[in-house]
Amino acid sequence: MEKVCIFGAGSFGRALEILLKSKNIETSVWDRDRDMAECAEGAGWALFAVPAQSFREVFTKADKVLPEDIKVINVAKGIELGTLLRMSQIAEEIRPSVRYVCLSGPSHAEEVSVGLPTSVAVCSVDPELARQAQDLFMTEWFRVYTQDDLVGTELGGSLKNIIALGAGISDGMGFGDNTKAALMTRGMAEITRLAVAMGARPETFLGLTGVGDLIVTCTSRHSRNWRCGSLMGQGKTAEEAKAEIGMVVEGASTAFAAEALAEKYGVEMPITKVICRILRGTTDAAAGLRSLMTREKKAE
Repeated sequence: MEKVCIFGAGSFGRALEILLKSKNIETSVWDRDRDMAECAEGAGWALFAVPAQSFREVFTKADKVLPEDIKVINVAKGIELGTLLRMSQIAEEIRPSVRYVCLSGPSHAEEVSVGLPTSVAVCSVDPELARQAQDLFMTEWFRVYTQDDLVGTELGGSLKNIIALGAGISDGMGFGDNTKAALMTRGMAEITRLAVAMGARPETFLGLTGVGDLIVTCTSRHSRNWRCGSLMGQGKTAEEAKAEIGMVVEGASTAFAAEALAEKYGVEMPITKVICRILRGTTDAAAGLRSLMTREKKAE
């Protein structure tokens, strides 16, 4: 297998490094204290494991040292604020000829790093490139499927973080399984509405990068988004909760991007709107819940 250079030394970048090394694949890891050209030397793959709002900055710098035929894998899950672009669109804007793969699905770094059975999907508009990425990561405990709905895969991985904030808020307020199940189900409905309006296939959201990722992010103790929401549900402000987490909470940025996209595409996303109001501090969690439960009656 070709060498993999990993841009980003956070928990998921390191977990994938452990996985690749278990297959005797050469890796090098870049963080902000290391030279990019040194990391990229001799690599056939470039894996980006940086926060979504940092992806443009890091990819722009890496583009200057990566060979033209490098194969790019991205694991960041988010939408860029301001431009409202998905990560693949940013990569294509910077490098129009980019050979791009998205890796997504229910895969907490804490479990991947210790070899717990995990299934994910790799997605590319190039089926052969997706198959190569599948071969790169596949092990007896890390099962990899291929997918070709890039819009759906990227949006599913991004938007579920918003619903995970809501699930955490619900749990933090002391509500039960009924409440969280409703949030997750109706949350998936609004995720799918927006994504289909943007060109995704609805069936994508029945798979690992849709409902699979939603389940793990809304229910796991490893989920930063759930933990942040739980702290907010207990009365902390968004800024206080994020500071206590101490790591990037992607849903807190993605919520505002999704709100703007919903307006742009004319899609109703009531849960996302309420979470944005809670994040801004213009409503509290209890009032937000009441506004959702007392909306106009309608058919499912």
